[in-house]
Amino acid sequence: MSIRQPFKITDLADVFLRPSNATHRQYEALRAYFVDGLSSAEAAKRFGYTPGSFRVLCHELRQNPKRPFFRETSRGPSKAPKKGRIREMVIEHRKQNLSVYDICDLLEQSGHAISPAYVSRILKEEGFSKLPRRGDDERLHATRPEKADIADVNKLNLSERSFRTKFGGLFLFLPYLADMGLDRMLSQAGFPGSKMVPSGCAIRALLALKLFGSARHSHVMSYVFDEGPALFAGLNVLPKRSFLTEYSCRIDPSCYPTLMSRWFDAMNRRGLRRGDSFDVDFHTIPYHGDDALVEKHYVSKRSRRQKGILAFVAQDAGTRVFCYANGDIRKEDQKHEVLSFVDFWKQRTGKYPEEIIFDSQLTTHVNMSTLNKWGIQFITLRRRSDKMLRSIHGEPTSAWRQIELDNIARAYRRPRILDQTITLDGYDGKIRQIVVADLGHPEPTILLTNQMTRTPVKLIGRYAQRMIIENGIADGIDFFHMDALSSAVAMKINCDLQLTLMAGSLYRLLAQTIGHGYRRATSRKIFRDFIDASAYVMIGPRDVTIRFQKRAHNPLLVEAGFGKIDCRIPWLENRRLCLVFG
Repeated sequence: MSIRQPFKITDLADVFLRPSNATHRQYEALRAYFVDGLSSAEAAKRFGYTPGSFRVLCHELRQNPKRPFFRETSRGPSKAPKKGRIREMVIEHRKQNLSVYDICDLLEQSGHAISPAYVSRILKEEGFSKLPRRGDDERLHATRPEKADIADVNKLNLSERSFRTKFGGLFLFLPYLADMGLDRMLSQAGFPGSKMVPSGCAIRALLALKLFGSARHSHVMSYVFDEGPALFAGLNVLPKRSFLTEYSCRIDPSCYPTLMSRWFDAMNRRGLRRGDSFDVDFHTIPYHGDDALVEKHYVSKRSRRQKGILAFVAQDAGTRVFCYANGDIRKEDQKHEVLSFVDFWKQRTGKYPEEIIFDSQLTTHVNMSTLNKWGIQFITLRRRSDKMLRSIHGEPTSAWRQIELDNIARAYRRPRILDQTITLDGYDGKIRQIVVADLGHPEPTILLTNQMTRTPVKLIGRYAQRMIIENGIADGIDFFHMDALSSAVAMKINCDLQLTLMAGSLYRLLAQTIGHGYRRATSRKIFRDFIDASAYVMIGPRDVTIRFQKRAHNPLLVEAGFGKIDCRIPWLENRRLCLVFG
């Protein structure tokens, strides 16, 4: 039998002199300074404080001399009476078929603020199941948002009246939509509709939200009582978000190519100019669900691969109009999408595009050879490999020549280049390779092109303008809220792309009509200067008058002829549209 050794005095002293927690250490340090008379530096050093932090500790004690260092112990029940009472109240309220949030509100009114998670845990421990969906008459009485009417074209009120709307700028687009016959185009493309909400009204409602730059329809429920967008769409009220989501799912994917072609032709008839050079690129719209069929693609803004929907867009380099888009691309088909765009353009215009600018991974050498056979000029980047870089760095200094870039407001205006003619696997014939160094990058940039006679200055300058497509895509993502699959109004990608294409071309058409430097302006600037304008709407027996408030940019609209517009709106009983400024 072992005999337990008693503690030594020194061991017991260590209990006090060697603190085991932060509060004990603070107490001993302050006691050594204020009682034992140690200097501030000595006390701080003994107990492991810096001189500054120990001075702060002393200051806090002087401000609160009655600071508690010791916890009072008391005997009592192991279960807190308050918690037991709260549990009883939660159970009592749940027996009245109240939800978790209703229970939280009632307990807060009685002075017991607890979280919904805590209420849910209590109910789960007590064996309560989730409540079934209840009607409004079964819910706890409370002030609720006012309900708007159901969207119905048959209830459109065109009686003589007037109202104010914050969506006045939308009516600048009405003459374009009325002139191109949108309802007829949608009918020919096979878009679905109903007696209450025809296809034209549904698309105009979605287009109104897209044109107004309302952050991805997230605030559509706040706009249902504004009569402006409803009148723009030709309805009594704007449809709710459930209808907008459901409608995008009802559209057959085969309808979009037909509508895109007819919209393209209508924009041309309205005078939207066509260019000869195009920037094409892919954009990945991130997907955050668990669908196993969604493939992973590279997301440039996050520099990683993740699940997403791959969209192909083509933009006219001159007018900055999105003239083609496709969101139905699988990974195995993406390399051929540039050829699909070429076929689309030839069908609409009768000729191939003159020039296409794209990135290094957009297509293959075989497809580049096909473009060359069709007489289409192209410029693209070439991916750098270690072997290629070693070969470039091994070139003698005499092989390089220096050029000066035109109209480039940047620090690196005099790069060095290697102008070569090479062969590529899968490409028939020779292709031109231009290696550009001293552009501010650690490694040289390598351009590939089939333009054999164009000067390097022109080729490098043209590819530098390719950044416009990336800025244009960013404009579509940011302003036209295309990149938001998790928004309040979930939409099919094809529908969202089509609406973005339509809204973008309407903005470019408006910018072309206004002129004065707005042809190259971003959609956000056009929205800020012209579209984001409240107005006074007056519905008369034969016309609809939109009187805009006084704004700095109104004279540009008057000069562009918007004050003299004389058109009739078919979905508003052919009433004449009048725009008044000032």
